[in-house]
This record gives sequence, structure tokens and C-alpha cells, in this order.
Amino acid sequence: MSTDEAAAQRVDELRAQIRRHDYLYYVLARPEIADVEYDRLMRELQALEVAAPHLITPDSPTQRVGGQPVEGFKVVEHVVPMLSLANAFDDGELRAFDERVRRKLEIHRAEYVCELKFDGLAVSLTYDDGVFVQGATRGDGARGEDVTHNLRTVRSLPLRLRPDVGEWLARRDWGPLPRRLQVRGETLYTRKAFEEMNEAQAAAGKPRFANPRNAAAGSLRQLDPRVTAQRRLDIFLYGLDSEVPGVARHSEAMALLAELGFPVDVHLTSCEGIDAVIALCQHWHDARNELPFEIDGIVVKVDRYDQQRELGAVSRSPRWAVAYKLPATEVTTVVEDIIVSVGRTGALTPVAVLEPREIDGSVVSRATLHNEDEVRRKDIRIGDTVVVHKAGAVIPEVVMVVESKRTGAERPFVMPTACPVCGGGIDRPPDEAVARCLNVDCPAQLRETIRHYASRRAMDIEGFGDVLVDQLVERGLVKDVADIYGLEVGTLCGLERVGQVLAEKILRNVEGSKAQPLPRMVFALGIRHVGEHVAEVLAAHYGGIDPLMAAPEDELKTVHEIGPEIARSVRAFFSEPRNRALVERLRAISG
Repeated sequence: MSTDEAAAQRVDELRAQIRRHDYLYYVLARPEIADVEYDRLMRELQALEVAAPHLITPDSPTQRVGGQPVEGFKVVEHVVPMLSLANAFDDGELRAFDERVRRKLEIHRAEYVCELKFDGLAVSLTYDDGVFVQGATRGDGARGEDVTHNLRTVRSLPLRLRPDVGEWLARRDWGPLPRRLQVRGETLYTRKAFEEMNEAQAAAGKPRFANPRNAAAGSLRQLDPRVTAQRRLDIFLYGLDSEVPGVARHSEAMALLAELGFPVDVHLTSCEGIDAVIALCQHWHDARNELPFEIDGIVVKVDRYDQQRELGAVSRSPRWAVAYKLPATEVTTVVEDIIVSVGRTGALTPVAVLEPREIDGSVVSRATLHNEDEVRRKDIRIGDTVVVHKAGAVIPEVVMVVESKRTGAERPFVMPTACPVCGGGIDRPPDEAVARCLNVDCPAQLRETIRHYASRRAMDIEGFGDVLVDQLVERGLVKDVADIYGLEVGTLCGLERVGQVLAEKILRNVEGSKAQPLPRMVFALGIRHVGEHVAEVLAAHYGGIDPLMAAPEDELKTVHEIGPEIARSVRAFFSEPRNRALVERLRAISG
């Protein structure tokens, strides 16, 4: 066997292994190897492809990220129109839908299939001979935008379908698959990924996204796929547009898509009759917050394809499906004040102080207003009556102002011209939505830095709550995170609400944090654009803090999933003498 043949064989082996582990990790959530071992496989494949570029194929796992920015989005004509769904808002409207279906089909009871209505962005996907070749947004239903370059970065989306489905199809008297397979799905964010992305946005001094749906849409429409890759989009498939012989039901099509390696809704439920549908909708009304992602309803479909064809469509909506919309919990309250908080990077964020109201089981008294431009856009004034809900069922957000309640006594918000905490100067670059405090010694920045360092997903130092951190900063006991490790029992006992037992417990937690692994340390440092996932990537690639600190920007950009913006930020952080000195102190403390 020649050297080239041996390399080609090893490339095929590595791709097969990586695809399998991607499927286990991103679709089944059952990983079999550690991240470091996965990264080793990926680095070996990258090295082989660099040495032999003619072996690179569009469906290679290395081609998910690294494409060059595109100049714009091409228009894609949908072969099968992506129709919108009619909505039902209560049991009565669901029963009216069922009555229309049964009357048209002349049946006593309809067979339905119900699936979660993901709150994201719909896309159409095309596979040729099992290889992903094109992805497009829904657009106006007839035509959308080509976002293939960004969809390649979605790790749960297979670039090549599982090849071993022939026997599975034959056992069911289905198939064969058409050479060109077209499917549709929904890109979205899990709650965890959305929260992490907003933390990264705030750390970078950028505005937070208001909700997961807007974030998904914005991420998928990036011209630079490296930006999309950093945002950890997910996807679920919900439709088969191509005809496959023998597949006669939507529920069967979903089973086929799962077998092909696509992530599908595991909560899909078959329902005999509308009473079962209504009971299921009530269940998800009560249990929606238990899901790891946001939904805004339940899609109810007639299961049989022959009945779908008989029912047809009206205008731009199918007669055989309806979207039951889960009611969003919204309350009306009053903006008592608008204050400005200062984050660990100096970012100034307007926050609405609200007359307390209960939403989804918790009392809400504050809501972020994101930035000055957002306050102006929604025209939120002190004294306004506003509608508030929890964006993503987590973050309190002001939806709108009830202008009819205005009395004329309301006061417009005025952004401060100096830091509200330290009085230092502030600056808002022309290309950013966020203003920043320029004083690096600002106590507010130090407080947020310590909270981030000690947080559960960073160094996990239990006991470092807001009250303790505030006192440590106000009394000058902690001037950077390394000072945490010099605290003593007597010092802590001198603080309010800290006794001997609690002080000893806190210091045990501080000592225990010295054993945290490298990814947590990298995340805890608070480098702009470096969230948990990026910290894991960097730690796995470099294996130690010294090679990471020494890495030049050009080298950082070559690391899998690290784009130019992250590379610049990491290099800038470790080029700052004070940051290097801090790392050295932390290293000495850890031993």
C-alpha cells in the first residue's frame, strides 16, 4: 500500500470515528470518549488533510468551521413550499380544527401526532447521496436565504447521513432513499447555551440577546461562519419533504430521520382523537419549563400522508396541521426607577426597578433593559406601566410600554456621563451598543470579577455570595482574585453575618478550588469572548497555562473553533502585564 493510500485509509477511519462520536454526543447525549481524546482524533485528521489537501471533502468533520466569510446570502427556491401553520389558542379552537378534519375526511376519530413547537428558526436541508449540500432559511415560504456555510457549524447536524440504513429500511418494506433527500428542521438554542452566549456577549461588552429565537436567527444569518460556530446552535428535524416508498405516516418519517442520524423530537406523541391532544397540550402547558430548550406551543398534525393530501392546504397554511400556542405568562407592573449596573468588563447596563410581581413561580422586581439604544427604541420611562415576561422562561424582560396608562408624570431615562459606582469616565465606541467605565480600579468591576471567578461554573467557591463579596471589596480586603487565597478565619469573622463555622467552611471551599482543572481556571480568568466551551477547547489544545499564555494570535486562530475575535482577545489578555502577574500569583498559590 502506497503512502497516499495509507493516508486516505486513515482519513476514512478517522472521519467514521468522529462522525460516530458526534452522533453519540450531540444527538444521543451518550458520549463514549473524553473531550481530550475526541480532540486528538480531530487534530490527527486535520494534520492529514493539511499534508494531503486533495483528500479534503465537503462532508469532512474538519469542514464544519473555518470557511471564509461570504459577501451575502443567495436566494434559494424551496422545492416544497414551507407553509406557515394556523394557530389555535384554546381547547375550543382545537376542537374546531378537529371537527373540520373529521368532516372533510368523513371519519369518526382522527389519528394525530403531536410534537413540540420549537422557538427557533426553520430551515430546509438538502442531501445528495447522503452528503449535506445546502441549507436555507424559510424566508417567505417560497424562497429563503442560503445559509449552508453556517449550518455546517451546527454540531448536531450530520454532514453525512448514516450509511447503514438499507437493512433497517428493508425490514419495514421501505425505501430505497432518493438520491436527493430534502428535510426540514428548526435551529435553536438550549437554555444553557443561550445563557452562556449572553454571558459571553456581556463579557465582550456587547448587548445581550433578548430571547433564544432572535439569537438563533441572528446567529444563522452571520456572514462569517466562525462567528456562528462560537454560538453553539442546535437543531431538531421535524419534516421529510422527499417521498420514500413505504413511508405512509409522519410518525414513520420521524423514525426514519432518527435512523439516518438526525436529531428529532423524542417527545413526539401519537394521539387517538382530539381529547388526547388536548390532554397532551395541558401537560406541556404545565411542564414546558422542565425542557432544556424554549417552546412556544405544540404542533398537531394528521399522521397519515394520504389524509394530509386529501385535506390539502388553504392560502398559505395546511388544513391537516395546527399550532396550539402555549400562553406566555405576562404581567403588568410599574417601572419605579431605572438604574445602571456596572459589569466586570466595565459595561454599563440599564436595569428597570419594578414594582414586584410574581411570574412563573418567582417574584420579579428587576429586568435588564440591555443598553441605552434598547431603552430609546421601546421608549421606556421612569413611572411607565409596562408588560413584563420571562424571556426564555428565565430572564425578566420588558416587552412593551402601556402608553394608554401614561399620565405625563413619567420621566425619560438619561444615561450617566460618568460611572455611577466610581465616578470614572465612560466611553462608548461608535461601533458598539455598550458604554464602559474606563477606570480599571472601579469597585463594581472588581466585585463582578470576583463573583465570576468564584461562580459555580468557574472555580466553584461556595459561600462567595453578593453580601460577602461586597464587604470584601468595600473594606479593601480583596483587590484581585488572588487575594481570596490570603483570607484568614479572623478576617472573615470580622464581617457581618459571618461566624466561626461559616468562615472555616468558606476557607475550606477556597482551598478546594486550587484543585480545579485547567478549563475552569481559563474560564474563571474572565477573558473576553472566552466562555465555558471555548475555555475547554483552549485547555484541551494547549494542555497548560504556559503554552496558552505564550500562543501568538496567528497560532490561536488555527485552533479548531477559535475565530479571529477570540484569538485577538486571548492574546490581548495575556499580553497585559497585570494579567500575567495575576496568573503567576495564582500558579504559586496552587503549587
